[in-house]
Amino acid sequence: MKKNDIVEIEITGMTDEGSGVGRFEGAAVFVPYALVGETVRAHIIKVYKSYSVGKLIEILKPSESRQKADCEYFYQCGGCAFRNTLYEEELKYKQQHIKDCLERIGKIQAEVLPVIGGCRTAYRNKAQFPVGGDGAGLYARHSHRIVKTENCLIQNEDSVRILKAVRAFMSEYNVAGYDEKTHSGVIRNVYTRQGGGKTLVCIVTKTEEIPHCPEMVEMLRKSEVPLWGILQNINPNKTNVVLGKEMKLLYGQDFMYDNIGDFKFKISPFSFYQVNPKQTKTLYDTVKKFLGNVSEKTVWDLYCGIGTIGQYAAGNAKRLAGIEIVPEAIENAVENAKINGIFNAGYYVGAAENLADRLVENEGSPDAVILDPPRKGCGRRLLDTVVKVKPERIIYVSCKASTLARDLAYLKEGGYETKIVQPVDMFPATPHVECVVRLCRTEHSSI
Repeated sequence: MKKNDIVEIEITGMTDEGSGVGRFEGAAVFVPYALVGETVRAHIIKVYKSYSVGKLIEILKPSESRQKADCEYFYQCGGCAFRNTLYEEELKYKQQHIKDCLERIGKIQAEVLPVIGGCRTAYRNKAQFPVGGDGAGLYARHSHRIVKTENCLIQNEDSVRILKAVRAFMSEYNVAGYDEKTHSGVIRNVYTRQGGGKTLVCIVTKTEEIPHCPEMVEMLRKSEVPLWGILQNINPNKTNVVLGKEMKLLYGQDFMYDNIGDFKFKISPFSFYQVNPKQTKTLYDTVKKFLGNVSEKTVWDLYCGIGTIGQYAAGNAKRLAGIEIVPEAIENAVENAKINGIFNAGYYVGAAENLADRLVENEGSPDAVILDPPRKGCGRRLLDTVVKVKPERIIYVSCKASTLARDLAYLKEGGYETKIVQPVDMFPATPHVECVVRLCRTEHSSI
């Protein structure tokens, strides 16, 4: 197969990013926007050692679940992958993708329950809109080319209103967006978070100062969006990382509050917080159910963030211990424990991989461990420590099926059996899905 070949293939699976997967003369071909069960004609645009990428040019046999995309930016923006298919089919794809990863990568046969679905529109409480020389909006698929969107179906409507207010300010006062090529301009990103019915706005800039800053603040205050506060984050570096290290308060306060069920949490701009409020409760209820009764047990909450998942699911444990690398998040976790009347919790700042041994010294061995790592999964050193302390139960929360499968395979070698997997669709219309996995210790270990 060569670049610019035109091939006809049947789509039999999907990638981590939601592209259709088929085979031509035994070689894998990834085709964005193609659906499982379809026969398509594709133009080969990239050829790699183990696979090729094709551009969809014709659907010869459409899937019965194919529908007209409900977003005008769907084929331009890189955010969503499934706005061209029925939601029930999207959930089936995600369930099958998890099964395939567990079996192919982890060599694990486990019960994967049907994905718990949610709402496909206006569900996100966090937005990051890139700003460039040509405007502001969202990135095109696999690029940093900005698509100037007037709306985003998965974002909270107040985030879109804030973006429009920033655009109006930049136009009226001739404030330049950031140019990646020349490393010039002022505004790099518009970053928003919602909680408790209000929005925390963060304007990310390359420069120390924002021209006409008081006028910008006034325009944002008049945007009819209830505000927690307005912040400026300064990021002068040539980097794809959104936030820099320095934060300035321009108006209001530099934190917000939100509720998950009966629990209230303080959240700072640097802290991780789940993006789908309704599905977060479903996710945490599943973790709590899989943990079981922990009232007389010690629970470790690794990659704990601001303490939400541990406090919600194991706040009544005899002892709760958490680790998180972001100092501001640990400050929030300590405050949140007080807010929620949890006085049996201890929190540690640092990488979970580096501090797990120290946790054993300070807290003793746990009865249960909650793992909620980033997409790259857990470090091997961390998993070694978890296996060494022999908790009865591990609850693994993951947003990437391939790294989850890899880690479950390693835990299997360490004597842990994957009992059940409950996927929760935290990110409808996108290729991502969250999983909650319950593992129990067996007597067999090869580590």
